Formats: sequence, structure tokens, C-alpha cells
Amino acid sequence: MSDQIKFIVEKLNQEPFKKNYNLITFDSLESMQLLQLLSDVLGEIDPKHAVDIREEMPEQTAKRMLSLLGILKYKPPGSISDLSAFRQGLVTGSKPVIHPVLHWLLQRTNELKKRAYLARFLVKLEVPAEFLQDDTVAETNKQYEELMEAFKNLHKECEQLKTSGFSTAEIRRDISAMEEEKDQLIKRVERLKKRVETVQNHQRMLEIARQLRLEKEREESLAQQKQEQKNQLFHAEQRLQRVQLQLKEMHHAVVDSKPESLMKKLEEEIKFNSYLATEKIPRELESKKKSLYFLQKVVTEPAMSQSDLNVLEIKINEVNAQINQLIEKRMMKYEPIDSKFSMYRQQASIISRKKEAKAEELQAAKEEMSNTERQMLQKTNQARELEGSEVLKGDEFKHYVNKLRSKNTYYKKKRLEIAEITAEYGILQRTEELLKQRHEAIQQQLQAIEDKKGISGYSYTQEELERVSAVKSEMDEMKGRTLDSMSEMVKKLNTMVADKKSSLAPVIKELRQLRQKCQELTQECDEKKVQYDSCAAGLESNRSALEQEVKGLLEECIQEESNYHYINCMKRNIEVQLQRAKEEMKTYVSSDPQERRKAIREQYTRMILEQENLGKKLREKQKVVRESHGPNMKQVKMWQDFEQLMECKSECFLKQQNQTAIGQVIQEGGKDRLVL
Repeated sequence: MSDQIKFIVEKLNQEPFKKNYNLITFDSLESMQLLQLLSDVLGEIDPKHAVDIREEMPEQTAKRMLSLLGILKYKPPGSISDLSAFRQGLVTGSKPVIHPVLHWLLQRTNELKKRAYLARFLVKLEVPAEFLQDDTVAETNKQYEELMEAFKNLHKECEQLKTSGFSTAEIRRDISAMEEEKDQLIKRVERLKKRVETVQNHQRMLEIARQLRLEKEREESLAQQKQEQKNQLFHAEQRLQRVQLQLKEMHHAVVDSKPESLMKKLEEEIKFNSYLATEKIPRELESKKKSLYFLQKVVTEPAMSQSDLNVLEIKINEVNAQINQLIEKRMMKYEPIDSKFSMYRQQASIISRKKEAKAEELQAAKEEMSNTERQMLQKTNQARELEGSEVLKGDEFKHYVNKLRSKNTYYKKKRLEIAEITAEYGILQRTEELLKQRHEAIQQQLQAIEDKKGISGYSYTQEELERVSAVKSEMDEMKGRTLDSMSEMVKKLNTMVADKKSSLAPVIKELRQLRQKCQELTQECDEKKVQYDSCAAGLESNRSALEQEVKGLLEECIQEESNYHYINCMKRNIEVQLQRAKEEMKTYVSSDPQERRKAIREQYTRMILEQENLGKKLREKQKVVRESHGPNMKQVKMWQDFEQLMECKSECFLKQQNQTAIGQVIQEGGKDRLVL
């Protein structure tokens, strides 16, 4: 745990974090600070997650971090196997949860950056099957998948270009060379312009040359259009021939066939399709789902070591032994009474296997026929689109193939020679570097030995000795002892150098053997790497092929299921109609009048009579109403006039009553005045 924390602190103190933590300060961080630190690390991997956790809810923070960790394929350690506990620890900022996550993220930051970048474009959106029934949604989803595949191919090409060894210096040199060529061409054009200006009518000649160039370009475009129109005409003729052939086949089928044979053929096709839809395809789909489930399980599992594989092999052997024991027990308990049933079971299994084999053969034959027809059309189109519109045949084609083979062998041979020369150049370059290093090391050792022995500057001393030897006749007596001592030192040094050479000889020999062995191992490593790359590419292609196959089978299964349900519903409707027709015929032919009255024909006849009688009554009633319409309208008008007259009389009566009441009041008022 301490090593883990040390690694985390060391990585956080480096670029691009620069946190300046130590073990004590990092261990004393609070839960919110740990969560913010984890969010910063995730933001370095994916810039979308560089947010301040104080500005969002804890559930949103946990959901965001869990989604990114799921994309990065992080697996909690064994002590946190429960996802709810891991989620709770991530929400609360628990150290036992945060520290392993930080350690795992900081170990493989560059790899996780690449994975997060790819996940932005390669995490597929799951569209429900019922939405895919819409043509627009299905077309959009198809375009989305095609764009995803195109992105995969482009990313692979980009990675290959990055690892292909193209040097920027070489590209710069090429660009500079192209610029120089461009300058030379510009100068050449200027010289030609100056030379042309001296010619008479140069403008007219330039105009004629320009028109000639335009006419040539127009001629090329017209030739291209002519070729395209020829291709279109050829395709239209082919399409017409195919349609005519289909029309002839349909005419022959209609002329030579009878309704019974057509019904029989349709019944056979329905039986075959129902067998495929109800038995074969669901079984194959189930097996594909199981294999896909196991493959997904294997992909999600962490990388397994050799010990894990050995443990699995031991478990498999134990399970196989248990299965064998159970089979033996079953065979011991086998009773002869069940022999007939077993015989029938065997016959049924043999028939079912034969049926499956024949169905597979039929389906394979249909697919092969369709593929062959499609390939034939493609080949004919390609042969037609090629320039010259002639296909090599016979000896010409053999000669062309032999020529290609010879060129291929020559190319491979030259490629191997280039690879050998490149490898030898690398070895020689490395040998030169090693020899230079050894020379410098030996010089340093010699200098150290001279310093150790007290004779530093031996080469300088040797030059001094040569100079002194020229005048040794004058100083022989004075320097005799010194020369003797120095000669002894020289002898000692020579012996030491010889000893060093003898001691270094086996080391050099061993170094040569190790160098040869290193070369062999490097070559073997390259071969293994090539094998690994080819195997990985094959597995990837197999996986993509399986995915496409599973997708196609799912679509085909859905289509067949819908066809089956549609045919089944139509069949039920027809059966119900036939049953009703039989019952109607039975009741109509029956001698019992009560039964005949129950027939639909009798019921409809009665209903028709009733409706006819009702129509007669209504027509008579309409006639009576039409005859009495005029007098009735006059009577209505008279009643309306009478009603208006009565209303006028009522109003007049009310006005008269009001006037009499007012007169009485006035008379009573006059009488009172007289009394007073």
C-alpha cells in the first residue's frame, strides 16, 4: 500500500499535475479533495471531465466517473467486488476506493487517453429494434455504422503511418527539393517567355497554343463521356437481357405449370421456410448468442497468466472425468426395456441430422448460386470498364501470369537484399559505436592506471624520451639511473598492456558470440512479432466477420419471423373463411327448415325483404307528407298570424288597464281636495 501511495505522489508531482505533495499531505487529504483530485486526473485523460465537483451533485459526479471508468474498462480490486459498495465509496470519497483508482489511472495515462479518444467515436449507440423498423432510422443507423467503420480504418492507417518510420527531416528535405525544382521551373518559364517575346506574332501563337490545349482537354473529356455512355449502354443491355430472361422463365413457368403444382411448390417452400424459422435459425441463433456471450465474457476478463490457464485446464479435466463417470453409471443402470425407445430416438436423431444437413446444403447452394451470379456480373462489369475492353485468354493469360510471377519473385528477392543490407548496416553502425566506446574506456583505464602507478602523461613522457634520446650522448652519465628506472617502468607498462590484452581476449570472443546470439534473437523476435501481428489481424477480422454474421442472422431472423406471423395470420383467416363457407353450405343444403333459416343467405334474404317493406312504408309516408305539405304550411301560417293578433290584443288590454288605474288615482286626489 505504501508503494502504491509513493507511486501516486510521484506521478502527481510531475507534469501536468504539479501538486507538490508528500506522503503526509497526500494521506491527510479529505474526501472532497480526493474526489476533486480524481476528477482532475480523469479530466487529463478526457477533457470533458475537467470540472469542479462543487458545481454538481454527488450522484452526478459518481455517475460521470463510473461511466468513464466503465469506458476505460477499470475493474475494482477483489476487496471491492460489490458494485454498490464501490459506488458508495466513490460518492463518499473513501480512500480504499480512490487510491487504487488513482494508481491504475496514473500507471497507464497515455493508453487511457487513446482509449477515451476512441470511445468518443466508437462507443455504439444501441437503437431499439422497434425503432429500426422505420426506414429513415434504419438508414441513419446504417450510415452511422459505416462512418464508424471508416473511422476505424482511418485510425489504423494513422497509427501505421506513425509507426512506419517516416522522418520529418526527410520530408523537409523533399519539400525543400520540390521548392528548388519549383524555382527552377519558374526561372525556366521566364527564360522561355523572354525568348518567345522576340518572335513575331507571339501573342497569336500563344493564343493558338492555348486553344489547342483547350481542344485537347475537351477531346479527352468527350472521350471519357463517350466511354461512360458506352458503359451505361452496356449495363442497360445487360439489365434488359436479365429482365428478358426472367420474363421468359416466368412465361415458361406459367405455361408449363398447373395450380396444383404451384400450390405444391408453395407448400414446400412454406414448409422449408417454417422449418428454418422455427427450428434451424433459432437453434443457430441460440448457439451464436452463447458463443458471443462467451467471447464477450473472455474479452471482459482480465489478462490471464500461465498459472491461471493451468488451473482452468485442471478444472476442465476434472469436469470431463465427472462426465465420464456419470455416463458409466447411466450405462450400468441401462435397462433393456428401453431398447425400443432408444432405437426410435436414434432414428429420430438421425432423421433430424439428415434434415439439418440437407437444409444447410440447400441454403449453401442458394447462397453459392447468388454469390456466383453476383461475381459474374462484377467480373463482366470490370472487364467492360477496363481500357481496351479485351480480356486475356489462353496463352496470353498464362504468359501474363508467368510475367507477374517472375516480377513478384524478383521483387521479393530485392526486398530481402534490401532488408539484409539494412540489417548489416545497423550491425556495423552498432559495432562502430561499441568500438568507439571501448576505445574511450581503454583510454580512460590506461589513464587511470598511469595515475595509479604515478606515471600520468605516459605518452608525453615518451615524446620527451625521444627528444632526450637525441641529446643522450651529452647527458648519458647524468641520466643513466633515470633512464634505467624509466625503461623498467616502460617494461612494466608493456607487460601490463599485454596482460590486459590477454585478459580481454576471451571477453571479446564471448562478446562476438553474444553479438551473434543477439542478432539471431532479434531476427527471431521480428519473426514472432510478424506472426503475432498476423494472428491478431486474423482474430480481429474473424471477430468482425462474426459480428457481421450475427447481425445479418438477427435481421434475417426478424424478417423470417414477421413473414411467418403474416403467413400464419393469413392461413388462419383463410381457414376461418373456409369453415364459415362449409357451415353455410351445410345449413343451406340441409332439409330441416329450422336449420335452413339459420343460414346466412336466408338471414340476408329476410333482412332484404324487411328493408324493402320498410322502404315501401317510408315512401308511402313520404307521399302523404308531400300531399299534405301545402295545406299544413298554410295552417302553420294562419296559426302564426293568430298568435301575433293575440299578442297585440294582450298588449292593448294591458295599456287600457294602466290608463284606467291612473284616472282613478287622479279622481280620488280631486275628491280629497274638495273635502279639505
